[in-house]
Amino acid sequence: MTSTIVAEGLRKRFRGGAVALDDFDLTVPAGIVHGLLGPNGAGKTTAVRVLSTLLSFDAGRAEVAGADVAGDPRTVRERIALTGQDAAVDDLLSGRQNLVLFGRLQGLSPAAARARAGELLERFDLAGAASRSAKDYSGGMRRRLDLAASLIRRPAVLFLDEPTTGLDPRSRNEVWRAVRDLVSEGTTVLLTTQYLEEADQLAARISVVDAGRVVAEGTPDELKSALGADRLEVVIREADRLDDAAAVIKEVTGTVPDIDPDQRRLRVPVADRVGALTAVLHGLQDGAITVADIGVHRPTLDEAFLTLTEKVPA
Repeated sequence: MTSTIVAEGLRKRFRGGAVALDDFDLTVPAGIVHGLLGPNGAGKTTAVRVLSTLLSFDAGRAEVAGADVAGDPRTVRERIALTGQDAAVDDLLSGRQNLVLFGRLQGLSPAAARARAGELLERFDLAGAASRSAKDYSGGMRRRLDLAASLIRRPAVLFLDEPTTGLDPRSRNEVWRAVRDLVSEGTTVLLTTQYLEEADQLAARISVVDAGRVVAEGTPDELKSALGADRLEVVIREADRLDDAAAVIKEVTGTVPDIDPDQRRLRVPVADRVGALTAVLHGLQDGAITVADIGVHRPTLDEAFLTLTEKVPA
């Protein structure tokens, strides 16, 4: 598979000695959303600024859209777009005027800029609001307009840095739909986000970043599976039957379950999701133990994220 972004051994130290990137490696295949996850200060935004040529680096190499970041930054800039954490649109201009302005700034003729603005307004479902001032747009509309402005020149790679921070769920879903549409048309997206659900929804692959380096990488399912087996969780109605329920679960699964007496909840890892659930439920029913709730749960991306970042040595 072709790689659109490649970083090898990137290092970046700021004045005062703070290390932002420390042997940072990243490979992003073409035509996907690749998520960068990490706690505050992990190096996500620094990595984006380096890869988008906004910040120099001290060591290593990086290539974006077939061009060397350090050796040929101009070509990199011609092939990418960057949407930062804050929308860059002009509140005093209409949606259409904003896009025409961006088109002219990027070298399009007046006619070409107007034509491209019209295409993007339709594509991002903003044609009906094209004549309204951007200050009257909702948060989701402003974000979609910002995305549209980034696509004036049809970039091969789009860097999205915290694209839905502060948006309500409806607006966030609108932005997610727009990002999916971009990828379906061949754009590669590098997404930084602190919303684990966002990464789970959008990213085909995820790199977990901490202390300036990538500490884990894979699909969302692979990162979740790294925590181990699925968990069978049972809640029973009678607190005085917890020990009896634990005995049934141990007999079926061969493992002593964890018990939360306050919640009357028992948890145990299982390999056979359906078989274990069915056998435990039958065993509890045979023992006249009343079940309030039962289910099998996969580890969440939140749990994977916390576990992976907690393992990073100081």
